[in-house]
Amino acid sequence: MSWQNNGWGKSSYNPGPTPQYAHPTGPLPQGNDPYAPGDGSTGGYAGGFEAEGYDGGRRFEPNKRIRDSFFLVLFIAQFAGFAVVSGLAIATWVSQDGLGGGVGSGNTGTSITLNKHTVYLLLFVSAAALAFSTLYLVFTRTFTKMVMHVTLLLSIALNLAVFGYYVYTGYISGAIIFGIIAVVSVLSYFGFRSRIPLAALLLQVVVDISEHHKSVYVVAFVGLLIQSALNIWLTFTTIATYNKWTPGNPSCNTGTSCSSGTVAGLIFFEIFSYYWTSEVINNVVLATLAGGPYGSWYYFGPKGQGMPDKPTRKAFVRASTSSLGSIAFGSLVVAIFDVIRLMLSALRQASVDNQNPIAAVFACCAECFFGCIQSMIQYFNRYAYIEIALYGKPYIPAARDTWRLFRDRGIDALVNDSLIGITMTWGAYIVGMISSLFGYLYLKYTHPAYNDQGQYTAPVILLAFLIGIQCSLTLTSAIEAGVSTIFVGLAEDPQVLAQRSPPLFEMIAQRYPRVVQGIPRV
Repeated sequence: MSWQNNGWGKSSYNPGPTPQYAHPTGPLPQGNDPYAPGDGSTGGYAGGFEAEGYDGGRRFEPNKRIRDSFFLVLFIAQFAGFAVVSGLAIATWVSQDGLGGGVGSGNTGTSITLNKHTVYLLLFVSAAALAFSTLYLVFTRTFTKMVMHVTLLLSIALNLAVFGYYVYTGYISGAIIFGIIAVVSVLSYFGFRSRIPLAALLLQVVVDISEHHKSVYVVAFVGLLIQSALNIWLTFTTIATYNKWTPGNPSCNTGTSCSSGTVAGLIFFEIFSYYWTSEVINNVVLATLAGGPYGSWYYFGPKGQGMPDKPTRKAFVRASTSSLGSIAFGSLVVAIFDVIRLMLSALRQASVDNQNPIAAVFACCAECFFGCIQSMIQYFNRYAYIEIALYGKPYIPAARDTWRLFRDRGIDALVNDSLIGITMTWGAYIVGMISSLFGYLYLKYTHPAYNDQGQYTAPVILLAFLIGIQCSLTLTSAIEAGVSTIFVGLAEDPQVLAQRSPPLFEMIAQRYPRVVQGIPRV
């Protein structure tokens, strides 16, 4: 069936003189318009769409068998190994008063107390960051196109400002690099402008879906907390490893095999394990959001109108069980590149310390090269995990289908994600600045004893800025996951939305005519 030949997207349906997704003039169903419930005639996903999914199961109804089991076992084994090494190292460190007193058998060291002023400060800044992050999402939802245009222009202005500063200071190489970036950003703006209507519409849709499913933000923040806990765990583990296995430490007198090689090998393993586990955590969050509220909305309809019960919980169970091996497979590839970049960075620093500029330049170029490849793989894997979450594919078939999607719609996806990313990144920066201001005002008007000389003002402002940015990026990462998921659904199965919510599909088709075609299946 050819939507284009039937005039799809060319009817009298008109969103009005100011194309706000929430206020079309056409006959939409009852409820919140952007949430796009169906009109009841198609029955959601089940109404007439019988495309086959992976392994013969219907699409978005993947079977429950474990996929990529080898990588699942490998991931569990490495994580168990990390836990064992960490437990041994930290136990020895604590027994030797490694935490500075208060823990262990001794009483040496200086204890540091987390007083109520510090707790109030962190709560105050975090609350401000959360409030302003939410306000930015509301503002962006209301004035989407304007915000996208402004943030694009701000990006150009920032690149030009950095270029001008480097020219003024005589840093020629930096000026050349940012001059090129500035020219590219200016040229990109004229290309991006025509893509803003689609990106704005998808962003509005995803924000509205998220408003109906608060679990989106819960999953994002739980992922952030787990990631933060892993960061702290790695910090204590590496310190304790140095303490336990470095030659000359007291623990070496108790029969422990100590050597520099042992320390280097264990630290390498711990960092590799950290990178891999960190990637898996982030990607389980992505798969939970894609296969939960966003994917369920696309394929089944809104809550109460076809969507299965507890979609987020079910998606998390799938992502952390049957699809965990596939997620671990893709995450392993990125983790390997993380370790390679870390080794090249260490080589570059060693070359600088040894005053070997040629080796430093080669190491820097290699680090940049592998960094570019890593970024491309991460971006590619983002869509592969969405394929895994939506259709229950193993990693290799998901990667193959992602490559098919990129060959047909790669530029569209890249531009769409770039527009959303620029908009959300500037929002995070603004929230960070406001949070740092609130941190400064707290110190100014409460006069905590630990800052009587103003010695902690700068660190507190920096900490508040980072809290604000991280809080905002956590919220917006969930939104970006939703935009990518809806894009995959439109590319793979446009007829689903066309049957379930014709008015919304028509609005998308007006902004993105290629949506009526779908990606050819092979």
